[in-house]
Amino acid sequence: MNTIVGSQLYTFLIYVLSGVLIGIFFDIFRVFRKSFKTPDFVTYLQDIFFWLVTGTFLLYVIFKFSNGEIRSYIFLGLGLGVLLYILIFSKHFIKINVFIIKILKTIIYKIIVIITYPLKLIFNVLRKVLFKPIFILSINIKKRIQILSKYDIIMRKMAEKPQKFFKKAIKKKDFR
Repeated sequence: MNTIVGSQLYTFLIYVLSGVLIGIFFDIFRVFRKSFKTPDFVTYLQDIFFWLVTGTFLLYVIFKFSNGEIRSYIFLGLGLGVLLYILIFSKHFIKINVFIIKILKTIIYKIIVIITYPLKLIFNVLRKVLFKPIFILSINIKKRIQILSKYDIIMRKMAEKPQKFFKKAIKKKDFR
């Protein structure tokens, strides 16, 4: 009888530890939700992923340690493990990991800034050296096109009604 109670106690402790692991896994998702803003759709996908991984883990533990038999102390051990983890360790786990992720985010941001700064300098030099003359030429071309279109309009008016056009020009200049 001692071995039966010992093996059941061992199995119960395994399920308590499994409950603690499920609590840690749940807090990992909570840390990511606090650290990174995600749309609702991504949150739903994370929830589905959490339950798939948790269910697979529980099935593995049940088949490994209980030979697939489901007993009431399994649920009691899982619930007790999750409850102990949430009451004792959860707040500290979340605070520490959110702090670590904030530090990592700032380090990664600074590394990106350091890496992209020379690229920005090169781009600015290229823009001043290459793109500015091209832009100036394109402005000159636009102005030239506008001037040519004005001359084209004037020439059309002259061709359509040359007498009217010259009469107006003579009246404006007043050659007397």
